[in-house]
Amino acid sequence: MDYNNKPDAYYNFPRPEMLGYLPREAKHVLEVGCGQGAFARQIKGYNNAEIWGIEYMPEEGKIAKNILDKVFIGPCENFIEELPDNYFDAIFFNDVLEHLTYPDDVLKRLKPKLKAGGIVISSIPNVRNFRILKMLVFKGEWNYTDHGIMDKTHLRWFTKKSIKNMYESLGYEVVSHEGINPSKSLKPYLYNIPLLFTAMDMKYTQFATVAKKPQAV
Repeated sequence: MDYNNKPDAYYNFPRPEMLGYLPREAKHVLEVGCGQGAFARQIKGYNNAEIWGIEYMPEEGKIAKNILDKVFIGPCENFIEELPDNYFDAIFFNDVLEHLTYPDDVLKRLKPKLKAGGIVISSIPNVRNFRILKMLVFKGEWNYTDHGIMDKTHLRWFTKKSIKNMYESLGYEVVSHEGINPSKSLKPYLYNIPLLFTAMDMKYTQFATVAKKPQAV
């Protein structure tokens, strides 16, 4: 998979809209797909947590080591067994799960690494976005791009409902699930007129989800 031809900011992109999902008291955080550490730097300023990261790209991971407390470089699947059990308060996947061959398996294998009541926080592109529907339904096209929802490096595609189903099928409790980065276009509203406004999820670029590992019984 070619990740070398991404825009300059791809691996150093802050995600302030995701920071608010992290509890202030979270002190051990894992970020899968940490890039150069821009988001980890935000977390450090937010609650000074200990942050571990996994980054696929070697050069980006080396830069991240200057910010994070510990960084693994390579496919995330290769390092899960090296992570301590019952250690992390939160695990972030900021637009990462869609790049994995088996995201459900990764989430399943990471569950023991969370403390009881620990959370996974993810941002996942919404393939039901109105622009994608327009391209597919009205134009009959399915064109890939270098970044965005139709990123050519995406291996999986998700909707609001399928994201929730994935977490719940793995035994996570979905405590928050909402659209983020909505379009300001009027087209989602126009497209929803014949649908009686039952598909307003199409205005969102991504869905942010907080899923909790159940407390031990």
